[in-house]
Amino acid sequence: MDDYKGPLSRFTVLDLTRVRSGPTCVRQLADWGANVIKIEAPEAIDASSGMGGARNGPDFQNLHRNKRGITLNLKDPNGVALFNKLVETADVVVENFRPDVKNRLGIDYETLKAVNKGIVLGSISGFGQDGPYERRPGFDQIAQGMGGLMSITGLPGQGPVRVGIPVADLTSGIFCSLGIMIALLERDETGVGQWVQSSLLQSQIAMLDFQAARWLVKQEVAGQAGNNHPTSIPTGVFKTSDGHINIAASGDAMWTRLCDKLGADEMRDNPNYATGELRSSNRNAVNSAIEAFTLTKTSAEWIESLAGAGVPCGPIYSIDQVFADPQVQHLGMEHQVDHPELGKINLVGQAIKLSGHESRKGIPTPERGQHTNEVLADLGLSSDEIQSLSDGGVI
Repeated sequence: MDDYKGPLSRFTVLDLTRVRSGPTCVRQLADWGANVIKIEAPEAIDASSGMGGARNGPDFQNLHRNKRGITLNLKDPNGVALFNKLVETADVVVENFRPDVKNRLGIDYETLKAVNKGIVLGSISGFGQDGPYERRPGFDQIAQGMGGLMSITGLPGQGPVRVGIPVADLTSGIFCSLGIMIALLERDETGVGQWVQSSLLQSQIAMLDFQAARWLVKQEVAGQAGNNHPTSIPTGVFKTSDGHINIAASGDAMWTRLCDKLGADEMRDNPNYATGELRSSNRNAVNSAIEAFTLTKTSAEWIESLAGAGVPCGPIYSIDQVFADPQVQHLGMEHQVDHPELGKINLVGQAIKLSGHESRKGIPTPERGQHTNEVLADLGLSSDEIQSLSDGGVI
């Protein structure tokens, strides 16, 4: 591995995850130093590349960095026994199988707890570990639909629209990693681990945030608002002479500041726009009035002028433009990895900054079983024992 010593370096994580939600969870732990052991089936048992895209593709490489990889046949009793030996000294197990699969494999929480009372099991499912939908297969877009997000995304009257990233997968992984760290903190006091559960559906609903609260508190059912903020006007996309920009100028003080920078005295003094409530009820007219001004200059000119006056605004980038932005480069949102086959590639940086540590960088995604011998030797197995396990199809 490497000599990185981060805030999570004292923890060992057994990674049984696949696709995206689980790997997203484990990536948070690996990036901050956890000793992550990625466990996959031996190629003789499962010759497919598995779910999650091509192994050398950008997605897989970005998701599974900073780990060691071993192979282990969990359908073989000897494989389960070897897994339990790993559990004895591990701190965390993470999985995102369907809820019934872990029971079938004998890696459910009660079984793991009997091996190591301090173990923390992180489980991510589509709909929860129990309940009427527990056996349904989960998928990000299904959760986006059931969690209400698709009903409030897109232009008014357009019909449901999915978000351009797998937001339910990503947030369920992040929520699960947060739960794991909470459980590890409590274990410092009790010595006992616990079962941390998250699901795509729960995470998606939690991410509705104020839109969910509007229903729960006031029985307001939000609809599609397109590029307008649903409650804070004016906040939206405005055409310029060479493209589009975002402007967010809700609140009386910000509204006045925007009007002043636009040179829009009549708009500022219009009684129909005098309050936030009036601007909201007249949003189309407000937006059209603003756009009549923004069309007269370039995006860069308006951003320099408005941002200089403290009016929130910004460009609307394509992905390549995102990483070319000087602030993004300053934040270090990409880092280089030297991959044995792919050469030097750039992966997405961490969104968290700590004053005492940088996140781990530079460890490429392992090949299947790349570190099997190394990890088993760390467990105390001899080379003859490891070879016997390999001959028997256990590893």
